[in-house]
Amino acid sequence: MSNKKGFTTTILHSDRLLKPEFGALHQPVHNAVTWGYDDVQGLVNVFQNKTKGYAYSRQGNPTTAALEHKVTQMEQGLASVSFATGMAAISSTILALIKAGDHIIASSYLFGNTRSIMQTYMDMGLEISFVDATDVQNIKNAYQENTRMVFVETIANPATQVSDLGAIGDFCEDKKLIYVVDNTMTSPYLFRPVAVKASLVINSLTKYIGGHGNALGGSVTDTGLFNWLNFPNIAPIIREQIRPEMQGLTQIRKRGLRDGGGTLAPEAAHSISVGSETIALRLERACSNAAALAEFLDNHPLISKVYYPGLKSHPQHELASNLFHRYGGLMSFALVDGIDCFKFLNELKLVIKSSNLGDTRTLAIPVAHTIFFELGKERRDEMGIPDSMVRLSVGIEDQEDLIADFSAAFEAVAN
Repeated sequence: MSNKKGFTTTILHSDRLLKPEFGALHQPVHNAVTWGYDDVQGLVNVFQNKTKGYAYSRQGNPTTAALEHKVTQMEQGLASVSFATGMAAISSTILALIKAGDHIIASSYLFGNTRSIMQTYMDMGLEISFVDATDVQNIKNAYQENTRMVFVETIANPATQVSDLGAIGDFCEDKKLIYVVDNTMTSPYLFRPVAVKASLVINSLTKYIGGHGNALGGSVTDTGLFNWLNFPNIAPIIREQIRPEMQGLTQIRKRGLRDGGGTLAPEAAHSISVGSETIALRLERACSNAAALAEFLDNHPLISKVYYPGLKSHPQHELASNLFHRYGGLMSFALVDGIDCFKFLNELKLVIKSSNLGDTRTLAIPVAHTIFFELGKERRDEMGIPDSMVRLSVGIEDQEDLIADFSAAFEAVAN
């Protein structure tokens, strides 16, 4: 499809233009685990990367390939690899590309599970420096001769810090570093990391791309901007067989996906692919709801602080305004002293107490007691996560109903 088509038009017709069997508008679900060939040379050619095809579904099949094609179009990248979860995408990328003795610079505000897997890799010998990525100078100060990768998120979960994405991209380009941007909290509808010279883009497909809380998935997209010929960790066999621009992603598919085993199931891939068709509609509604709810909460006497890039009081509001189409559906808030956040959450009747993000429904969770509990209070304090913080993933409900639910909960705990 022509690049001149709009975002939604492009992904809406993506499957159809790949010409699925019998004129189907969606790529069907291919449940086959393995693939047979009439001529053994055809099978050998697939194994040796001489021809495209499928041999064993741990590395992908036509259903996951169609989703990867769609994600690549969303991100305006070169190609993508899909995984069973977003965490599988993150862990596989590092596993496939980084060796002992290498150094990674990562945002100190990483999502708890991402921080946890980074700690696991540190325990195995990788060197990782965590810095405040809202200022590129901190990235520069952490740089070492053995630095191979910089890993940041667009908007941090849960305190919504915004990384200095453009300046970091310029620095990584200058130093020939792999620049990994986790785009989950913005999604390719609100932001495309290729615009800030990202090398690889991570998406948890579970969140805004799938959007309905019914399928887990993750992806890595190569933007085509990184010169893999400059990267020393590409395996010799991949260097010999694969054209330069595809060497990094091929290594992620083989050493991360194939060897790591975090394969996306075809049924989940199909659900995510269908859900993705309405991402623009869902996010426009969710962002509008989030903006209205942030203003409401920011002016409420029982709230001590609201964390949302759309508020002018947010430290990176101007940066977010320059980077993103809108400010997203993620926000957090802290209650004033004396208000029990458990009691407040239990008074919410429409909002669901749940740990997911990017659902069509509004979800809330007490951060310190759940998703960041394992980090401990000292680390939470460093990340700016108070014990009273509540994280919201704002959905697409009617705006007046959401605000009414919060108003009733505030009234209940105030009495």
